[in-house]
Amino acid sequence: MSTELQAELQAAVDRRRNFAIISHPDAGKTTLTEKLLLYGGAIHEAGAVKARRAQRHATSDWMEMEQQRGISITSTVLQFEYQQCQINLLDTPGHQDFSEDTYRTLAAADNAVMLIDAAKGLEPQTRKLFEVCKLRSLPIFTFVNKLDRPGRTPLELMDEIEQELGLQTYAVNYPIGTGDQFKGVYDRREQKIHLFERSVHGRREAIDTVIDLGDPRVEALLDKDLYYQFKDELELIEGAGPELDLEAVHRGQMTPVFFGSAMTNFGVEPFLNAFLDYALKPGGHTSTQGEIEPTYPEFSGFVFKLQANMDPRHRDRVAFVRVCSGRFEKDMTVSHARTGKTVRLSRPQKLFAQDREVIEEAYPGDVIGLNNPGVFAIGDTIYNGQKLEYEGIPCFSPEIFAYLRNPNPSKFKQFRKGVSELREEGAVQIMYSADDAKRDPILAAVGQLQFEVVQFRLQNEYGVETLVEFLPYTVARWVDGGWEALQKVGRVFNTFAVKDSWERPVLLFRNEWNCQQLQSDHPELRLNAIAPVVSGKEPTSI
Repeated sequence: MSTELQAELQAAVDRRRNFAIISHPDAGKTTLTEKLLLYGGAIHEAGAVKARRAQRHATSDWMEMEQQRGISITSTVLQFEYQQCQINLLDTPGHQDFSEDTYRTLAAADNAVMLIDAAKGLEPQTRKLFEVCKLRSLPIFTFVNKLDRPGRTPLELMDEIEQELGLQTYAVNYPIGTGDQFKGVYDRREQKIHLFERSVHGRREAIDTVIDLGDPRVEALLDKDLYYQFKDELELIEGAGPELDLEAVHRGQMTPVFFGSAMTNFGVEPFLNAFLDYALKPGGHTSTQGEIEPTYPEFSGFVFKLQANMDPRHRDRVAFVRVCSGRFEKDMTVSHARTGKTVRLSRPQKLFAQDREVIEEAYPGDVIGLNNPGVFAIGDTIYNGQKLEYEGIPCFSPEIFAYLRNPNPSKFKQFRKGVSELREEGAVQIMYSADDAKRDPILAAVGQLQFEVVQFRLQNEYGVETLVEFLPYTVARWVDGGWEALQKVGRVFNTFAVKDSWERPVLLFRNEWNCQQLQSDHPELRLNAIAPVVSGKEPTSI
């Protein structure tokens, strides 16, 4: 590799930061996302999440159904510059019904920001997503939100994180008051107090008054009791708390904690500044050729998400690609690891929610959008040079199943196309009866809201009305060894045998007890809750 290219790649990696935001629904994730964009200069005025008709909808929630309900139900990518750094922000769905989409997005992230509601603390979905981050050893940064509302004490929240998640905590900033008395934060890095004034609904950057901790004006600006309570708590965490250990942070063993209010912009800018200093830069990825470092000279990347109809006017299909190594260039030709085909990557796009612009180049840590004419599947690797393939992204066991019926035969072509494209992008898993005479697809999902999204999008994007007929199953297991292994067992009871899109056998059970009973009766039959990753084979269509 030339010295010039080595230096170019290293400089690009050094200025990039990539992170996903995880949280329980209603913790304020979309609001925090918009405020980070506000401070990054990517937008000039933030819209309310649950927007009134006269207001803008949240930038990151581009799908019509998201705007109607005021929730995030699909991952989006938002790229912006801040303090000479290129930031790739991966906004994920907060709703538990879309946790699989979040898992796929975390596969492309180098860091995670865990957002917590100050009143509620750790909630079930936050715990579940934390476990995914732990599996990948992602550095986790904690932002405790809604400090301007009545909530639990900062010390109590930090203790909960330590006790329940096993993470050491280090308060990078510390709040001065909570609820109506929330006056700002003390930045321990700079040893300065940031006092804030509210802007109208937090729609613009907060006015920030910065003063030293020992400045005599502090006591005049703050209530006396509030000030002394803050000083007592600060002495406690500085005396008894751990030192910041960046190596432990990068191993996912310690979490830097930040306090603030995304809605009113309190604490958002200090968080963003500290994050740039502490976050992990783009790192290596495991492949069939070993660990591939970002400065490896040849381009490589993997598809972690597909999205159909981001622009309904053009009926487009976009593949989200995480660049892992080398330099990506517009119109370059790459090899497709799964199919062995050569693909020309024309019209690569910089993504900003629904908005796109054509880019000339991209570097490790960036996420680019590629037009996808049915070429890519989730988990695909594209590369130049020596053949390599990154670890695939598996499917997890669904918990709700239903036949999807098309009551209008004249719409069969649209129905088939819509189901196929929504399956491609991972909006829902699609299975089929093992009886070839039954051709209605079986939707398999983590939560019922996924079904509603599929029906809404089939109607809205493909003009097809559908009916859903629920099935009485809650557990799915893939059969290790395929149909041959299942046939050796002979007849099985209390289960429904179906096939997934790759025609692999899947057994559906009414409950966990039925599953355990089958395994007890047939210990030679090995069942998996996670679908094996497939390479070199195209999925079937209805």
